[in-house]
Amino acid sequence: MSRVLTTVLFALIAVTPGVASAQQPLTDVLSFLLINRSIPTGDFSRDELAAARTRDAVVEFLHSELATLPINSPASGFTYRLDPELGATVRTSESFGPFFMERSLTSGRQFAFGLAFTQSDFDNIDGRDLRDGTLVASASRQIGEPAPFDAETLSLRIRTRTVTLSGQAGITDRLDVSASLPFVQLDFSGSRVDTYRGTRLVQATALASASGVGDLLIRAKYNFLRRGGGGLSVAAESRIATGDSDNLLGSGKSVIRPRLIGSIERGRVAAHGEVGYLTGGVADEVDFGGAVTVAASSRVTLIGEVIGRRLNSGGRLTDVVEPHPNLVGIETIRLTSLEQPTTRAVIVAGLRWNVASRWLLSGNIMRPVTTAGLNSNWVASAIFDYSIGR
Repeated sequence: MSRVLTTVLFALIAVTPGVASAQQPLTDVLSFLLINRSIPTGDFSRDELAAARTRDAVVEFLHSELATLPINSPASGFTYRLDPELGATVRTSESFGPFFMERSLTSGRQFAFGLAFTQSDFDNIDGRDLRDGTLVASASRQIGEPAPFDAETLSLRIRTRTVTLSGQAGITDRLDVSASLPFVQLDFSGSRVDTYRGTRLVQATALASASGVGDLLIRAKYNFLRRGGGGLSVAAESRIATGDSDNLLGSGKSVIRPRLIGSIERGRVAAHGEVGYLTGGVADEVDFGGAVTVAASSRVTLIGEVIGRRLNSGGRLTDVVEPHPNLVGIETIRLTSLEQPTTRAVIVAGLRWNVASRWLLSGNIMRPVTTAGLNSNWVASAIFDYSIGR
């Protein structure tokens, strides 16, 4: 069970202090910051509904991004098969393969273990900055004026550090099975500020953290067509909801994703592609990706990847503008969310280095190329892999 240390401090709001309990799940801390009641819009029910939709959208983004952050492929960088003509085990590719995608080749009858470190600092959501205090939760303005005279803004800082343990076993020359378990440390802080005609009043601040296991990932891959270092494979993976969803460490839902993987290898250069379909999660989605690997030497592989997801109801934040029900010439702006399909994609670049024997050291950086959802400008990872067997 994850343990949450949360401290929430209220500033004075109309000389009445607010109080929140200290031991709260992170979803409750988000609710506290996002549900606004300071600007008198004259329609409390719509305020609460819009704020609740915004909270649900942010929580959904967090679940989607944190619980489904790409996990390094657990397949061994070394690939072998038994050559019946030679009567010996031979290496089938000079490349060590991609990072997050998988190639069609299986590892052969061996075992591999991995340890990955990843850090993410999320700084924008749907293209809106999370840190500079410009994310407007609600506001009032005179009709025809571009800027509000009273605005309530949010500032959020979200950082995750993840250590992922993985293990992979080559059952046969064509069948691999693997498992990965992330351990997540999440730090969260935020504030809500009301600015009325240039005068700022801090309404609430929050500081929270959570740590524990994330969602367990189990994979299987079967290589049914092999042509040298290329071929075709079918794969399936299941994410089991072992993480605490209330503290944003897991999605809270178990999902299954079948995939088709294809690879082409010519000398030291290889291209890989895959497509999959996920159901049962926050939203059904089509996953796709492509990678190019270059074996710069027998010990170093350079890698570039593109990973994408098409969610059929990912949701987008939007501003709803409506006339004030009681004040003539005044309109109210509320931040809310709409369900609609979204596409999210990231690019990855890095290298894998065979430092000694069967040890691999890998490093990569990831950057989003779309604005949908919760994003970090840069995500860095370091991975250590060790293979044993033939």
